[in-house]
Amino acid sequence: MSTGSTGSTGQAIDDDLVRRLIAGQFPRWAGLAVARLPSGGTVNAMFRLGDDMVVRLPLTAGGAGDVSLERTWLPRLAPRLPTSVPEVLGGGRPAEGYPWPWSVYKWLAGENPVAGALSDPVALAGDLAAFVAAMRSITLPGAPQAHRGGPVASLDAATRTAIEELRGLPQEGVDCDAAAAVWAEALEAPGWNGPPVWLHADLMPGNLLVNGGRLTSVIDFGCLGVGDPACDLFPAWNLLPADAREVFREALGVDDATWTRGRGRTLSQALIALPYYRGTNAAMAHNARHVIRTVLDEG
Repeated sequence: MSTGSTGSTGQAIDDDLVRRLIAGQFPRWAGLAVARLPSGGTVNAMFRLGDDMVVRLPLTAGGAGDVSLERTWLPRLAPRLPTSVPEVLGGGRPAEGYPWPWSVYKWLAGENPVAGALSDPVALAGDLAAFVAAMRSITLPGAPQAHRGGPVASLDAATRTAIEELRGLPQEGVDCDAAAAVWAEALEAPGWNGPPVWLHADLMPGNLLVNGGRLTSVIDFGCLGVGDPACDLFPAWNLLPADAREVFREALGVDDATWTRGRGRTLSQALIALPYYRGTNAAMAHNARHVIRTVLDEG
């Protein structure tokens, strides 16, 4: 039986498609077991290939653009980072009715961390800070603009629209006035006036892998680029409890304005995600609720 989903073109993206793509373009791997991996991600479908590889196929044209970005930059970033990142083993081409480029990566073991169920949150906070600091220290030329790297004000219209949507969803229990106040504070905070820094720009729990409570890998670099360092503070509110949050902040030496922008950016993403995903993606909606509670409870 095939298991999979449907891309934005209507093409069935399932294990049968993956087998055909692999057989046609990477015959040395033909015959290896293929199994769909459960994921709360919204941009790519993931399939285990044998014991040591994973196939990632974009679900949308927008996701297809991330393929070349990762192929270009991950080999350059990997030796400069303290954790493992995806290693491209093969670059696939459109075929078998599938319209976009796709990739085969080396398998990275581990599990996604879960907010509220971390075995060693303080140590994990230190690991995350080390990764973010390493990204910031990179000086590779020709960097693209990070997907979320621009000014906080660029998120204003979408954030205010989401707050109004949530006012119409009282069952979600969001204090929309409090959310609007936090967002206003982020808008009023001084912007970043230093040089843009390298960012992962999508440090969601689903893009982190841990083993024994410690960070082992960071995946999905489709939003990477340079911009405001506040963009990589997301784990402070989408994953870490209060004591570990302070460890994360202190390890990175985050000033008040950057912290305020980071909190606002993280809240903005959650406010936008909740009404959008609440009926279609339980994992994304659950994390959005967690972020909103965490930020508003922090006061």
